[in-house]
Amino acid sequence: MSQENHYRVRFAPSPTGHVHLGSARTALYDYLIAKQTQGQFILRIEDTDRKRLVEGAEEELMNSMRWLGIDWDEGPDKGGPYGPYRQSERKEIYQKFAHELIEKDMAYYCFCSSERLSKVRQEKQKDKQLPHYDGFCRNLNKAEAEERVKNGEPHVIRFKSPKQGTTVVHDLLRGDIVFENANLDDFILVKSDGWALYHLAAIVDDYLMKVTHVIRGSEWLPTSPLHSLIWQAFGWKEPVWVHLSVFLKPSGKGKMSKREAADLSNDGYSIFIKDLEDLGYLPEAVINWVALMGWSYDDHTEFFTLDDLVEKFSLEKLNPSPAAINFSKLDYFNKQHIKVLDDTDLGGRIQPFFEKAGYNVTIKDMEAIAPLVRDRITTLDDSVEKCAFLFKNSITHAPESLAIEGKTSQETHRIGEGALNVINRVSDWTIAVLEEKLTDYMNQNELTPKEFFSFLREAISGQRATPPLFDCMQVLGKERTIQRVEESLKLI
Repeated sequence: MSQENHYRVRFAPSPTGHVHLGSARTALYDYLIAKQTQGQFILRIEDTDRKRLVEGAEEELMNSMRWLGIDWDEGPDKGGPYGPYRQSERKEIYQKFAHELIEKDMAYYCFCSSERLSKVRQEKQKDKQLPHYDGFCRNLNKAEAEERVKNGEPHVIRFKSPKQGTTVVHDLLRGDIVFENANLDDFILVKSDGWALYHLAAIVDDYLMKVTHVIRGSEWLPTSPLHSLIWQAFGWKEPVWVHLSVFLKPSGKGKMSKREAADLSNDGYSIFIKDLEDLGYLPEAVINWVALMGWSYDDHTEFFTLDDLVEKFSLEKLNPSPAAINFSKLDYFNKQHIKVLDDTDLGGRIQPFFEKAGYNVTIKDMEAIAPLVRDRITTLDDSVEKCAFLFKNSITHAPESLAIEGKTSQETHRIGEGALNVINRVSDWTIAVLEEKLTDYMNQNELTPKEFFSFLREAISGQRATPPLFDCMQVLGKERTIQRVEESLKLI
């Protein structure tokens, strides 16, 4: 494979909050094509908007990516040949390139006050025009402008957008997109505090870091001509642009708002990766689910591991149409990926959820219940609800919950005493023996499974629904099973 076929891609989030599904999908697609082409996946932190930074967000970002199984080749924690990889450490680099654009007459100093800009905006909106900058400083004498800068006058640096003709952006998924230059703004490249805005910083970094493909959300399409013009202004070859589909709310009607995203927690869901981890979703399932929100391999294959995706993913099969967030599908994938985990793996993953719920359990305990929950849970957290009774010191019953339908209290007590005697006599504490002995006893007393086994289940668990009764008894052990049946009989 030639060097030019080794893709260099970057995931460049801002540490301003939690990692959401859109970011995870972008990072995943970047990772996949880098792996496929034996290229490099770059993590770059875009933190020039200092007011929006959230403490701890960068650490959470890295933790969420690692949890998903997405690792990077170059980044702020790993270094690399084109660092630093935090934009806040590259301020002078952006200044240099901004001044290069001024020298090329492709950018200019703007000294307009915020009051003047606000007035211009209001007047344009009143006249039903685009609220763009009016170009007041666009044609200032360069020497005069530089003198004002030298004297410390507050200023920004703006890009000198063309006002005639068109700019064509070629998107891999949509083909050529034509933008009228008359509708483009003279956007700000560098703010008055000296910090470069995204429009300049991202392009400079992509060039210097030799990025070959830029994969990002379609919300960047409206500003894509501005970015294309900056590449052209420097005389650089543009990367391949790939603008991904928009995520729609679960109803499929419209983009999801922040309020709607927050409301998802009421239904036990979230669009944030850390929340999905805490809710008990597997990273394998989240990856599988996210990959298919905008991409498909064929008409029928749905189950993918990360290795499968590295082998089968392709940019050409991405779909630019909006994709609805389907949480039922996430539940489905989580069940499927749970089913393929062995007892040790599944046990290790459910253990933190029991510990969080206050149970002192061992990995051996968890391995024992893994077969009981594997086919019965949607999320890892569900295992606590299903099997917490196995690790409680005592069980609480309402007396009526131990009643056997159609039997008096005395009859129920006699049946329970008989069952206890059978259990006491079991020497080989296995599922098969327990089932055989207790089924024989049930038949001798002309009871139905619903009557007898429901009673036993309630006696040992305090629940009407549990994983298979005899499996639970085996995990519970003979001593604790006897203790719980005895305590139940005292309530009848």
